[in-house]
Amino acid sequence: MPRGRKGAATPAGLVLYDKPAGPSSFAIVRQLREETGARAGHAGTLDPFATGLLLVLLGGFTKEAQRFVGLTKRYETAVDLSKTSSTGDPEGDLGDEHEPPSLLDLEAELDALRGEVDLKIPAASAVKIRGERAYKLHRRGVAVDMPTRRTTVYELELEEYEEPVAQLSMRLSSGGYVRAVAEALGGHCVSLRRTNVGPFGVADADPERILTPNDALDALA
Repeated sequence: MPRGRKGAATPAGLVLYDKPAGPSSFAIVRQLREETGARAGHAGTLDPFATGLLLVLLGGFTKEAQRFVGLTKRYETAVDLSKTSSTGDPEGDLGDEHEPPSLLDLEAELDALRGEVDLKIPAASAVKIRGERAYKLHRRGVAVDMPTRRTTVYELELEEYEEPVAQLSMRLSSGGYVRAVAEALGGHCVSLRRTNVGPFGVADADPERILTPNDALDALA
């Protein structure tokens, strides 16, 4: 990967990064900033436990971030429908076990979640509550009545169901939370992978390749 002067506008462009489970999105951004010497920023957070496509903008191209933040996103997730979680994922405190839905009931619940729906924002999220990030309040044990957010669920498909775990694929509008979908179904995500952001796919991810600004913007056309 080419390296420019620290903070310089070069190299500039877009990196498609396949994030592994563990590091935060900011850790990936920091890594690319150190490797290239350019300023960097991502266009949509992935939780530490999640994997998949992270768009990282470099150099002067960071000014185009809003062009990418608003893109729809496609995910694959495994949801345990026998327990909820305080965070909507494996890192939270699990609730009491309950009976998972039958296949027929699950299909009805999924149908009700397609289209425009109001979903509760997860407590462990970057949304600001009274000026502070919700996840920071959650870490301190501060109980917060989280607001809902209007989300467009363009696609929501059941790929496999072996009780109590449902394998789902979905495409959500910008700002949508897969964990919120899991909670609405009475469960929590045990795995989560982002496969697409707008026209960009994780199959094309390469941390060593920087798409030029023209190529990245042409993909949006």
